[in-house]
Amino acid sequence: MIFDPSEHPFNDSYKLMIGSIVPRPIAFVSTQSKNGVFNLAPFSFFNGICSNPPSILFCPARRGNDGKIKDTLNNIRGTEEFVVNIVSEKFSGQMVDCATNFDPDVDEFEISGLTPAASKKITVPRVSEAQISYECKLNQIIPVGSDGPGGGFVVIGTIVLFHIADDIYENGRINLQKLQPIGRLAGNSYTRPLSDTFKIVRKIKPE
Repeated sequence: MIFDPSEHPFNDSYKLMIGSIVPRPIAFVSTQSKNGVFNLAPFSFFNGICSNPPSILFCPARRGNDGKIKDTLNNIRGTEEFVVNIVSEKFSGQMVDCATNFDPDVDEFEISGLTPAASKKITVPRVSEAQISYECKLNQIIPVGSDGPGGGFVVIGTIVLFHIADDIYENGRINLQKLQPIGRLAGNSYTRPLSDTFKIVRKIKPE
């Protein structure tokens, strides 16, 4: 099959992408409006960029029905701060509760029952239930694609502080069995990435 995205609606391309770019890590992003309203929203176009300085990116798409910019991005533009909370299975249902496009004056911490915890270097709160959270300051926002539905943005942030639960930190590494992360698939499907793992050892280049 050959698929030319220029000949199809953007929704068709979106379905192919989320069905084949799998599994995707989830950035559960907490922000705060200039008026002090907290916001929580999950994004599964998310990854690390580099470690010096430690930097991440996530991609908030425009709303699919009207092309408007999401509250998360508006808040980051206003404060230049955000927190990325890593999702563990134990609060995955509450994470999904925050995936609805609520009005800007709605606090998703209250909707989901999750607990805001004070950050140390920024004003935006983190999710207390998360075993790993990154306090981030905005590096840059890059618009990509259409100004309407289907377009989006790349948000790049610099991690200024890591919050890591003591019991999952072992000799400088993260114990994934204790973290119990989940990954995003297509539709309403998620995956437990630790349920079936295998190793492939890289070859060492001869001297």
